[in-house]
Amino acid sequence: MDILAAVTTGPGEPFAFRTLRLDEPRADEILVRIVGVGVCHTDLVFKDAGMIAAPAVLGHEGAGIVEKVGSAVTKVAPGDRVAITFRSCGHCSRCDRGDAAYCETMPLLNYAGMRTDGSKALADGEQPVGSNFFGQSSFGAHALTYERNVVKVPDDLPLELFGPLGCGIQTGAGGIMRSLACEAGSSLLITGGGPVGLSAVMGAKIQGCSTIILVEPHQSRRELATEFGATHVIDPTTQADLATAVRAIAPKGVDYAFDTSGVPAVQAAVMGALGSKGVFGIVGIAPPGTPLPGEINTVMTFGQTVKGIIEGDSDPDVFLPELMEHYRRGALPFDRMITTFPFSQINEAIAAQHRGECVKVVLLMEG
Repeated sequence: MDILAAVTTGPGEPFAFRTLRLDEPRADEILVRIVGVGVCHTDLVFKDAGMIAAPAVLGHEGAGIVEKVGSAVTKVAPGDRVAITFRSCGHCSRCDRGDAAYCETMPLLNYAGMRTDGSKALADGEQPVGSNFFGQSSFGAHALTYERNVVKVPDDLPLELFGPLGCGIQTGAGGIMRSLACEAGSSLLITGGGPVGLSAVMGAKIQGCSTIILVEPHQSRRELATEFGATHVIDPTTQADLATAVRAIAPKGVDYAFDTSGVPAVQAAVMGALGSKGVFGIVGIAPPGTPLPGEINTVMTFGQTVKGIIEGDSDPDVFLPELMEHYRRGALPFDRMITTFPFSQINEAIAAQHRGECVKVVLLMEG
């Protein structure tokens, strides 16, 4: 079938709209008509750093309606409403333990831009186009995905806004609720108030953290964080030393820290704010070759931990329904940080996000 898609044509280039041919679903594939798709920082990193061969279709926070299923698919049927998340194999040692985010074939299934047999599901005339990004490539009117990618969305929830649950929201909330498993009454420092950082604030509120500190330069995001449950906010542009500012709030240092910025200097400063036995979770993508933050003897003396986190340690079939229920009862109002744009305005939407005019972009399919 022919679909309209936003195609990455090379590093630094804007997305270009093309009519592409999408394969019919194979036995293990699911055809989803996309109704809304989030724009994640990871999409832009892969595009601008040339981490996926152009031309390719990105997008990995899709949500939509199942239209067709392959003969081996039993989890969903045509007409089902689904949010689409990352892909995992379901049978390796990590998946068997519920650690889908650390699937042993995660890079192959999510980042390669092709099926595992090397074929591509999209084509522009005779030219193959990179597909299967995060097992979906949802910057298009339709996407092919897999059973491990999809989670049903109940009829009473706004489907078009629920794609980000599959990456940004579960990364932030899951980082606090699952990866760090912050206890009630604990103290937490979050650096960066974008979609992931603000989701972490909401997750910390759900967990019952008593001190929730957000570091973020944009005033509007600091204000939103306060509404979401942050007990303290810090404008880093007014602070000469982050660790000193945090210890003015938590003199013994924080129990937990969570970095979404990916800025090495920020990550290093966080270590100075970490208390004894403190755990520092990192999701922010730093430049390649960046060393782990912290001085080895200090880390050893105080029993501190630096922990890498992918997708909030989510097992989507378990965690996404949990997040949906938190949203339903008003504890995870992530829709308040979403600004919607027509799919045709993807480049304008990204520019607006870069200017700080919106926190989280969701593109809505037209027609």
